[in-house]
Amino acid sequence: MSWLTRLGFVAPAASALGDEAALLARVADGDAEALALVYRRESGSVYRYALALAGDEATALDAVQEAFAQLLRGPQAFDAGRGSLGAYLAGMARHQLLNQWRDARRHIPLDESLDADENADPMPASDARLNQVQQQDGLWAAIRSLSWPQREAIVLVDLQERSYEDAAAIAGISTDTLRSRLHRARQRLADLLAMGERP
Repeated sequence: MSWLTRLGFVAPAASALGDEAALLARVADGDAEALALVYRRESGSVYRYALALAGDEATALDAVQEAFAQLLRGPQAFDAGRGSLGAYLAGMARHQLLNQWRDARRHIPLDESLDADENADPMPASDARLNQVQQQDGLWAAIRSLSWPQREAIVLVDLQERSYEDAAAIAGISTDTLRSRLHRARQRLADLLAMGERP
């Protein structure tokens, strides 16, 4: 269990393993059931990844939709030797987000209410729950202050609990570069969180 999970962040369930190449061959042949199976297995983690980076539900959904549309247009482009199908789809969603940001020439910050429960009881929270919410708010504020590369490393490895290989494939970098970014991001987060705890 990662330190972020202990603070209340829920990691996605691991995708069911299977013969992804055979499954995508069925998608290429127009098998709607195979496409539905791929969507059920992978869309949740791709969406959570896009949402953590974009901070906006509509933007994240657009990125997921584009990733699956690209997969449908060219399933043969997936190479199992370069990483998992989930990493491939997350990489396509990432490119969609980056293209949107470049086109708009603006950076979309993470929404402070990512972890807000819309159906929460309006009654005062217990001390433990209030403390957890404050910790999460402080953590999200610290994550928002990280550079894009460091934020992405934290999201991929600590929030989504992806392997270093999958995370590096999604980010389009080597595993050594990913480890370096993650180390610097964790140090920066620790410093920021320590500063926030001082009176």
